[in-house]
Amino acid sequence: MKDLFTIALFWSTIRTATPLLLAAMGGLFSERSGVINIALEGMMLAGAFTAAAVTYAAGNPFAGLAAGMAAGLLIAAIHAVVSIRYRADQVVTGTAINILMFGMPAFLSGAFFLSSGSTPQIPREHLVPWLPIVIAFGLVPTIWYVLYKTPFGLRLRSVGENPEAADAAGVPVARMRYAGVLLSGVLAGLGGAYLSIGQSSLFTRNMTSGRGFIALAALIFGKWRPVQTMLACLLFGFTEAVSYQMQGVFKFSGEDIPVQFIQMVPYVLTIIVLAGFIGHSRPPRALGMPYQKER
Repeated sequence: MKDLFTIALFWSTIRTATPLLLAAMGGLFSERSGVINIALEGMMLAGAFTAAAVTYAAGNPFAGLAAGMAAGLLIAAIHAVVSIRYRADQVVTGTAINILMFGMPAFLSGAFFLSSGSTPQIPREHLVPWLPIVIAFGLVPTIWYVLYKTPFGLRLRSVGENPEAADAAGVPVARMRYAGVLLSGVLAGLGGAYLSIGQSSLFTRNMTSGRGFIALAALIFGKWRPVQTMLACLLFGFTEAVSYQMQGVFKFSGEDIPVQFIQMVPYVLTIIVLAGFIGHSRPPRALGMPYQKER
């Protein structure tokens, strides 16, 4: 019985860590290029709704995954243009995108499916429970190699650390930042798609439940490095998996502890991590700083 519990907890940790890892790896590209990406939550919501809607309509989960990534890419493009070209405050832009995406999927769901609460149930054979997991954990060594062993990675990191010096060396700062933000949208959209057509079988209103912010916390906890960020995502995934296992098990004065208190565990850990580690993590030096090429 104990072995079964351990195995179930292990797989639950992997499953709950997967959307966090995909979003965090996306945020890694964006923030390494110097663009703060508070909008990960909105990108995940866009990916989750679009993937569920397309999978239901087309009966093809791979079309749903592709559509989810495209939706994340579209939201990322908005964030990139406003933040990079027009040099708007990146935190404000990301927050505005999140607010928009809290309401937009519900509106579209009501228009297309006559229900603002959720999309229709997707048949089990049209779900993809394992492919995004393989992609997420396979991306970690790939992204490490790209960041530290390729010219693209060197240029991306350089514009996030010192855009003036990178520009003087001939690196196209704006283009590299666009690339970083757009990649973040693709991966966050995939993370959202996994929630709706991998973990679940439909989109429900605000189903990301703050996972975009937790992914951002994991990125900070992991010091903007791929392997450490993966470990942070596994930690957060583990706490969420444990919270599932705790429901109905622990009692206080003979009564079950309310589910809401147990579900708070991952978010409390997020606050503790941010409060305790954000001052010890050194972000890219130019993170959040708009850059205008001197003429």
